[in-house]
Amino acid sequence: MLQIYNTLSKEKAPFEPLEAGKIKMYVCGITVYDYCHIGHARVMVAFDVITRYLRARGWDVNYVRNITDVDDKIIRRAAENGEAPDELTARMIDAMHEDEDRLAVLRPDREPRATAHMDDIIALVQTLIDKGYAYQASNGDVYYRVEKFEGYGKLTRQNIDELRSGARIEVGEAKESPLDFVLWKAAKPGEVSWPSPWGDGRPGWHIECSAMSKCCLGDTFDIHGGGPDLPFPHHENEIAQSEAANGVTFANTWMHAGPVRVNSEKMSKSLGNFFTIRDVLEKYNPEVVRYFLASVHYRSYIDYSEDSLKEAQSALERFYQALASVDAADSEPENDYEARFFAAMDDDFNTPKALAVLFELVTELNKASRDGLAVAGQLAAQLKRLGGIIGLLQQAPDAYLKGEDRAGELTSEAIEAMIEQRNAARREKNFAESDRIRDELAAQGVILKDSREGTSWYRES
Repeated sequence: MLQIYNTLSKEKAPFEPLEAGKIKMYVCGITVYDYCHIGHARVMVAFDVITRYLRARGWDVNYVRNITDVDDKIIRRAAENGEAPDELTARMIDAMHEDEDRLAVLRPDREPRATAHMDDIIALVQTLIDKGYAYQASNGDVYYRVEKFEGYGKLTRQNIDELRSGARIEVGEAKESPLDFVLWKAAKPGEVSWPSPWGDGRPGWHIECSAMSKCCLGDTFDIHGGGPDLPFPHHENEIAQSEAANGVTFANTWMHAGPVRVNSEKMSKSLGNFFTIRDVLEKYNPEVVRYFLASVHYRSYIDYSEDSLKEAQSALERFYQALASVDAADSEPENDYEARFFAAMDDDFNTPKALAVLFELVTELNKASRDGLAVAGQLAAQLKRLGGIIGLLQQAPDAYLKGEDRAGELTSEAIEAMIEQRNAARREKNFAESDRIRDELAAQGVILKDSREGTSWYRES
C-alpha cells in the first residue's frame, strides 16, 4: 500500500483517496513575475513524478496547479519594466511552459489563474465576512480574524500566543490584531483593480488559492502540495480561510518538496548563487537536470553543484549506453525489478531507491547484451518503461548520447567527417593517423566505440 508522509500529522501513513480510484490534488504554482529558477524546477519535477507514479499505479489523478498572476511583485516588476501587468505575466507564463516542456514536466489537468477567478475569490471573502471571520478595516482592506479560527497553526505546530508576541502592525494597516492577514486590498492609484462590495481592489495572495482549489476540486480534496517556503504562513492561512468558510477539512494530506541549496548555501540573488532554469539548461541536457532533481527524495534538501550535475550526467550515460547496445523488445521478462521499483515508490515516492533498482536492472541488461542473450531486448523494454514512470529514458539512445550541438563544441557533422577520415586511415593501415584522430576527438569529449557494425560515438560527461 502507498504510504505518504503528511506534513500535517508529521508521519507516514497509508494513503486512501476520498473516492476509490480517483485522486484530487492541488499544488501551489508560480507567481509569474520573473523566469523560473532551479527551486521552482525542484517543485515542478517532484509533483510531476508523483503524478506520473500515481497514474502508473492505476489512479485517475485530477492534478490542479494554479498560477498567481496578480500580486505585489508582479505590479512592481511591471512598473519597473514600463509594461502592463498582464503583458508581463503573459510573457512569464510562456517562459514557464517552455522550461517545463524542456524538463519533460507534464502540464497539470487544470491551471487556473487568479485573475480568471475573481468572482470566486470575492464570494469566498463575503462568506468569511458573513460568518464573522473577516472584516473591513478603516483603510478599506478586508482582513481575516486569525484568533477566531480554532486550531490556527496546526500545520506547522505554531503556538498562537508566540505568534502574537512576535507580530507587528505595519504602517498603513488597520488590523484588529497584528496576526490578522489581508484578504482584499483596497485599490491604490494606478494599480490594477476589480470592483467588489468593499470597493475597487485586488485579492491577497492566500485567498486566491482557497478560491481556486474550491472551484476546481471542491471543499475537500486528497492532496495539497507546494514548495518548502509555503507551510507558513501561506498554507496555514489557506487552512484557516477554507475550513472557516466551508466547515469541513480542507485537504487530507499535505506534501512539501524540500529546498534547493547551492554548494551547501541557501540560494539567493544577494549571494550571487541564483540560477534560473534556462541558465542551467544552457550547460546541461534537460534530462540530466531532471535526473539530478529526481535523484534525491522529494522531501529532502538538494544541493545544486557542478559535481552533482556531472554525477547525474554520468548516470544517464550509463543507462543510455546500455539501451544503445540492444533493440528494445515488444515484451518484458518475468523478474522482481518492477515489484521492487513499485515498493520503493510506494514508500513515500522514494525515487533514490527506485533508481537504485534501475541500476541493478541495467547491470543485468549489460551482462545479457554482452552474452548475446535474447532476454537483453526484454530487459531494455522494462528499463525504458520503468524509467518513463519517473519521466526518464524516453529519448532515442543514439540521439541522447550524441547530444545537441553546442557553442564551442565540435558539431555532429564535423565529428562524422573525422570518423570517416579515421576509417579511411584504418583501411590504409595508417594506424598512427587513426589513433591521432581518435585522441583528438577524445580530447574534445567525443568517445568512439568500434564494433562489427561500424563506429559509433557519444559525448563524454
